[in-house]
Amino acid sequence: MARPRSAGASARPGWRDRHGRGMRSAVTGPQLPLLHSRADLFDMTVASTAEYLKDIWPDELANVSFEVAGLPSAVGDSGGIDRWHVIAPERRVILYRLPIERLAHLHHHDDLHRRMLIESCVFRAVAELLGKDPWDLAPERFRHL
Repeated sequence: MARPRSAGASARPGWRDRHGRGMRSAVTGPQLPLLHSRADLFDMTVASTAEYLKDIWPDELANVSFEVAGLPSAVGDSGGIDRWHVIAPERRVILYRLPIERLAHLHHHDDLHRRMLIESCVFRAVAELLGKDPWDLAPERFRHL
């Protein structure tokens, strides 16, 4: 025999009001948006890495803009697909999300290794912009005592 629906029950199938406590909500509450997609995580990683590098090189990266695009509009000069594009006169660095994520050959497919891949692409793009080696951008970061 079917049980009658309570007046507070949701019209969506699969959602229910458990024990009169109301609908379940996200742990973070309504104040903070959740990161649901890989694109959001990619954008956040690029932004945090760019801020880290701007803190280390404030004069050299003062007016540099970091942008994220899905794909490059054309095939790269080497015949492959570019992961980033540096426009030095305009002080712009464009990172292409899909080639970075999809063409990577990670030995571990987890969040840490994906984040390290994105950070390394940002480092290499900034190194290209500044004319430096990527390892020289943050030498203290790699020095173990």
